Amino acid sequence: MTSTQNPIETISQINLQDPQYYFNRELSWVEFNYRVLHEALDERTPLLERLKFLAIFSSNLDEYFMVRVAALKQQLEAKVSQLSPDGRSPKEQLDLISEKLHPMVKLQHKHFQQVLRPLLVDYGIHILEYVDLNQEQRLYLQTYFEEQIFPILTPLAVDPGHPFPYISNRSLNLAVVVKDPETEKELFARVKVPPLLPRFIPLPKELRLHHRGKPAIWSGVPLEQVIAHNLEYLFPGMNIQEYYPFRITRNADLEVEEDEADDLMQAIEQELRKRRLSGEVVRMEIPQTMPASIRDMLMEELSLVPSDVYEVEGLLSLNDLMSFMELPLPELKDPPWKPVVPACFRNLIEPTVSDSQPESDEGQDLFALLRERDLLLHHPYHSFSATVQRFLTIAAHDPAVLAIKMTLYRTSGDSPILNALITAAENGKQVAVLVELKARFDEENNIIWARRLEKAGVHVVYGLVGLKTHTKIAMVVRREQDRIRRYVHIGTGNYNPKTARIYTDLGLLSSREDLGADLTDLFNYLTGYSRQRSYRKLLVAPVNMRERTIALIRREIEHCKNGYSGRIVAKMNSLVDPEIIATLYEASIAGVRIDLIVRGICCLRPGIPGVSENIKVISIVGRFLEHSRIFYFHNRGQEEVYIGSADWMPRNLNRRVEALVPIEEPAISKDLQEILGILLSDNRQAWELQPDGSYIQRRPLDEFSEQSSQKILMELARRGEQ
Repeated sequence: MTSTQNPIETISQINLQDPQYYFNRELSWVEFNYRVLHEALDERTPLLERLKFLAIFSSNLDEYFMVRVAALKQQLEAKVSQLSPDGRSPKEQLDLISEKLHPMVKLQHKHFQQVLRPLLVDYGIHILEYVDLNQEQRLYLQTYFEEQIFPILTPLAVDPGHPFPYISNRSLNLAVVVKDPETEKELFARVKVPPLLPRFIPLPKELRLHHRGKPAIWSGVPLEQVIAHNLEYLFPGMNIQEYYPFRITRNADLEVEEDEADDLMQAIEQELRKRRLSGEVVRMEIPQTMPASIRDMLMEELSLVPSDVYEVEGLLSLNDLMSFMELPLPELKDPPWKPVVPACFRNLIEPTVSDSQPESDEGQDLFALLRERDLLLHHPYHSFSATVQRFLTIAAHDPAVLAIKMTLYRTSGDSPILNALITAAENGKQVAVLVELKARFDEENNIIWARRLEKAGVHVVYGLVGLKTHTKIAMVVRREQDRIRRYVHIGTGNYNPKTARIYTDLGLLSSREDLGADLTDLFNYLTGYSRQRSYRKLLVAPVNMRERTIALIRREIEHCKNGYSGRIVAKMNSLVDPEIIATLYEASIAGVRIDLIVRGICCLRPGIPGVSENIKVISIVGRFLEHSRIFYFHNRGQEEVYIGSADWMPRNLNRRVEALVPIEEPAISKDLQEILGILLSDNRQAWELQPDGSYIQRRPLDEFSEQSSQKILMELARRGEQ
């Protein structure tokens, strides 16, 4: 834009919906997963953590194929003509995905085989090939096979009397060719590698290889090789000709017609059974050594095309490398991190029923503390169990508490949160929980918990038709003297103690009347019949969040038009929504300075002269998964900061129940601005998005100038502990 041009005139001259201004969502995700893979390639990452990132890369790919690639294939089959915002058809997207992913997957496997596997040997970790074992080791594994593996296996023949068997999703299998010595005929069979057994079978200490004069830390063999070298037990009297592992991925997205379902839980259970038993195959992984004849036969039986087949070097299913994180080798892992208990939580006493009772000299109860001020929690830097979990546990036992309401999207299988809710119900409190049965890949776990909660007397609601309830909210209703007071928790992450140790998330604890009233209205919207269209403070999707978010961006535009500065900093998981992106472009053209911290998918193209030159985008990938959402607007110095559950994606703004809460306590607002500043200054884990869609990782000039945001935040948490 030239200095003589009016920004408003420039906006009107540019078609901000032009596909050239948008990155493809699916390809942007592929770029994100490469950043995950890079952590495994990076020599600065501890060795076992590098294995972990290889496993995460593989696990991410599984879900990507099961949902995103599967959806594109369905669109292709349905002859969907609608183009993505970047102007690509489903076929063009599938072709580009294949073009990007094939070399990336090859790089992953090559790096494991040629770099990490030899490095593991240097530290006494030997993932052996069966053919390299000595006689004593083979005898041990043969006995192990006979006793622990053989009884579980079921060989399935493929011939005119035995149709090609169903291959389950994400299963590792052996394609076996045997010859009948009587007829000289070659026959094909499939053997499934049992998923319930350890993928890597360890050798006992006395049979391990030696490392520097001592038994190695770990020596073992992949399970499929133990099976492959004992196939004569499965096919007695046959000559084993050859065998090759293969692995498939199926479409695993649920299709629930909620409008027609009398019982949503029953409908989802039926779909889960279908997921296990059906779903077209969308990918097959095979070793490079598999001959074309077997590959082609599998492709034909599974209805695959060449681009669906991924030939790799070495082991398949590197997801299972995660098991090596259990080895007692702290020097090969990130330094252990113990979440800090915030100072204000360390001296808490049991709550008093009456406000007239004096507080103890040693401290005050949590509810009294929240009547004084709001509290900001930042996990995993702050302990989840000592804060959020404790808040709900105290409420479950406090005789003054009348009711607890909360939403559950994902939680752990042994969740102390849910045990607290059950205790509360057993203690006679009114407990209402919205369990989101449609939380992808957690549907089964959530059904189990919903039933257990119902059995304990908890009022369980399954959500709204057509919407996923993704918001992270909890409310405790307490009688205090002659009044009722509400205490709330509004967060960015799931009520899951396990992920709270590895995901970065924020939460606000408050007793503010306006927030309590808003959450009451929101819970009534979720559990009853309500067309609530306005909230006092909360931004709620799909009610008002989109229009309020756009209004906040436009307010910065107006400030710039009136000669003031405009500033936006936003942190989220993904940025996809075309309307939000177009509005950000308008803001950039008007002169608003915008910094975006987007961990995963980003469809906004930064750095385009005259359009997005005032926008910078970084992504941070580190030991913790960046999951928190923070939105900052300068507002001519009257700064506004929001946290909550929503990304800037169509699904979050249109098809999910989400909530963002404004931070009104100045000290907490400053804390959040400090967090954003630390993230923006990261030069260790941060990647900068380029105008062409590639990412460049920032590099410190030397070890003394390294700024790792996650390390800095850990150190700040430690200092706050003292």
